[in-house]
Amino acid sequence: MRDLHSKLFSTPIIMAALSADNTPAALDLKGYESAVILLGVGIGGITFDATNKIEFKLTHADDKADGSAPDAGDYTAVDIDDVLGVDAVGSGGIIKALVAAHAAAAAYRVGYKGGKRWLKLLADFSGTHGAGTPLGIFLIKGNGSDNPQADQI
Repeated sequence: MRDLHSKLFSTPIIMAALSADNTPAALDLKGYESAVILLGVGIGGITFDATNKIEFKLTHADDKADGSAPDAGDYTAVDIDDVLGVDAVGSGGIIKALVAAHAAAAAYRVGYKGGKRWLKLLADFSGTHGAGTPLGIFLIKGNGSDNPQADQI
């Protein structure tokens, strides 16, 4: 059996029931050669439609010229050439949109293959969300330069 455990490191992005936009954290990919975003979505707190929806927007950035972390305005939307596992990327870096009834929990994964160091993921809520939708979203970083990765138990 091959060892995948020692080559992966997970970072929680969102672990809550939300009814409004999150404040995206800067996610650093330094020292890793690959990344996947896992979107775990519970039963929708509302019936999603074209007006009452959640769009997951992925942006990325390089370090600033002086080597420091990017500012919020330095991030740009990913496009289809930066991701794996989706047929298209919508305006603003939409990698997944919940726009129809979501009666069962589901998981989605989107690979990142863009060449930038920093990522941010926004759960962008539109319309009216009277009840929260449970979200468990993780960044899985792989093929680190310093393997094996530390256990996360």
